[in-house]
Amino acid sequence: MNKVIISTLAVLFIALSVSANEKGGCVLAQVGAVEVNWTGYKTPKKVGVGGTFDKVTYTPIAKDGDNFRSILVGSSVVIDSSSVNSKNEGRDEKLAKFFFGMMSDKNINAKIVDIKADKKVKDAPRTGIVDVEIEMNNVKKTVPMTYSFSNDVFEAKGTIDILDFSANKALEGINKACFDLHEGKTWSEAQIGFKTKIEAVLCNVEPLKESK
Repeated sequence: MNKVIISTLAVLFIALSVSANEKGGCVLAQVGAVEVNWTGYKTPKKVGVGGTFDKVTYTPIAKDGDNFRSILVGSSVVIDSSSVNSKNEGRDEKLAKFFFGMMSDKNINAKIVDIKADKKVKDAPRTGIVDVEIEMNNVKKTVPMTYSFSNDVFEAKGTIDILDFSANKALEGINKACFDLHEGKTWSEAQIGFKTKIEAVLCNVEPLKESK
């Protein structure tokens, strides 16, 4: 009887561990929150100013799966733009009022709609493209973002143009509010990104040996 139980457990563990996925022979699980970050640009020299959002509601399509597609595609976030955080209280107040406050909705919605992996390179981070549908100011755009996966961190970065979201009024608002500080130039281009922790579990499980 002991041999039967041990053999059954061995088969179960092997079955769970041999699923083909992005990290190879593992079950992937998302851990913790998703951080959404951004970088805006000011002055004719295009100086970058970065930050995050404190209130991000993430809804995963699945808690774990065989590959990135199974746990990411279909996942969504709702970002409260009034929670913008650039680690400068005065700047954040202006961004919330004169930029995001000029849009039709304070929330920014985003959803992962596709992912394509690059060819694997030995001992190098996994990379590829993740397509994210962004809805801002009542306008939806699908934005391709490059991703990398290394040391259990999945990080994606992309570029948007605020004018593509009919946010001319918002751009004019922040440019006017920060005219001197921005030396008269606020760029419509911005870098956006997100990162989350993805752990590989049940990897390289060795079959249990039967007792003699």
